[in-house]
Amino acid sequence: MLWPWKKSELQPENDVERRALGAYLGLAVGDALGATVEFMMPNEIQARHGVHNTLCGGGWLRLKPGQVTDDTAMALVLGEAILAHNGQVIPHVVAEAFDQWMRSKPVDIGDTVRRGIVQFRLHQTTEMPLDDWGGGNGACMRTLPIALITYGREDADMVAASRIQAHITHHNHHSDAGTECINRMVQLALAGKDIPEIVGGPVQTLIQTYPDFRFRRKRPLSNPSGYIVDTLRTVFEGFFGTDHFEDCLVNVVNRGGDADTTGAIAGMIAGAYYGPEGIPSRWLKRLDPTIHQACRSQALSLIRMAVAHLAE
Repeated sequence: MLWPWKKSELQPENDVERRALGAYLGLAVGDALGATVEFMMPNEIQARHGVHNTLCGGGWLRLKPGQVTDDTAMALVLGEAILAHNGQVIPHVVAEAFDQWMRSKPVDIGDTVRRGIVQFRLHQTTEMPLDDWGGGNGACMRTLPIALITYGREDADMVAASRIQAHITHHNHHSDAGTECINRMVQLALAGKDIPEIVGGPVQTLIQTYPDFRFRRKRPLSNPSGYIVDTLRTVFEGFFGTDHFEDCLVNVVNRGGDADTTGAIAGMIAGAYYGPEGIPSRWLKRLDPTIHQACRSQALSLIRMAVAHLAE
């Protein structure tokens, strides 16, 4: 569903709305850019593309230029479920929305996501058992609606909402911690905070609790897997090691591996930090127009609903 906004209403009215829009467009652009080189090694990318920096489609999914994968699709599904219930994150509602999405035969779906949705379909359970070995990045890739709808609220509210959506498919301590860190990073970027505050706040806290998330700007990680630690180390190295949205995304996706998801997560943070004007226009022009409009309307709907709830 596309929310029935008039064209004039799809424009941000303040800095927070502008950054929220940047986060959503950054998510989709990063997803579409990274999908082309997903599961490739860096040397394969270099041999085929030189430096991969265009929304050219292709890849193992044989996508059209500007087409997105499950990362963006699941974020939009989650956002719709939240908006349809006045900003509430309701376990059964979200799980049902994920189930309907899977029934639509999406272009891509991860094994862990599929297992969680099938578990809900069969048993109506909305929380997978705790899995110490299941720290995938599937909950983190779709978390952006949580960051927006809980903006300005107590951190405990964000954590509770994040775990509701995450545990439908992913129930793991590293996955929870990493996903919540990304929510906090996005929220700080929405508030216009600078890099030292983002590093010194949620990222440093994450690393102190789980040292394996520690990242290096020299000798960066290549060919990152779908493990949340690999994913976020790649995102941190790309975001904190560059000064522009494009440089961040190119840095991240040219490492290959799970490039659609590293691109999507880096894109949502960098998009919130640099704003939509920081995203190259050539990328936005090639982004699937239906997805472009959906991201625009959902970003503004969620952040406006969040701010309205704070004023009540």
